[in-house]
Amino acid sequence: MWRYLAGAGGTLLLVVAGLFLFRGSASTEARLPPVPKGAIASEAEQDLPAEPPSAAAKTREQKRFDRLDKDKNDSIARDEFFALRRKLFAKLDTDRDGKLSFEEWSIKAVERFAGADKDKSGTLTRAEFATTAVKRAAKPRCVCAPAKAQTPAAPRQEADDNEG
Repeated sequence: MWRYLAGAGGTLLLVVAGLFLFRGSASTEARLPPVPKGAIASEAEQDLPAEPPSAAAKTREQKRFDRLDKDKNDSIARDEFFALRRKLFAKLDTDRDGKLSFEEWSIKAVERFAGADKDKSGTLTRAEFATTAVKRAAKPRCVCAPAKAQTPAAPRQEADDNEG
């Protein structure tokens, strides 16, 4: 029991010490260098509009509607609505009889089983089953160049010479 009390007390002590350290390390001084006195926006920047131009934003439903409305008459006919489903059904209906058998519906699984069953025994051994695991694509690693240490820029002499 005393171990739990000591652990709780130690945890509380660490939290309080962390709060004091966190508040003590916050500084009020500005971390950015001051703006140079001669820094004036160029004429090209002054001619730019206040807001960038933007295209009319379509909602998700408007985009979905436009994808289905093939003849662009602002209405979706029954044939337009079911066109994609008909294409997908026709792709699965390999014998073109208008009906999906179990083998047609599960063609990828049937092909995967047939490809894994190397000895054509109709059963999968442990080694054969291991080949059916989904192979995930590796996440691409960051190809960014390593960050260079930035040094503060020296103030320009020309700006100081022109002022005086």
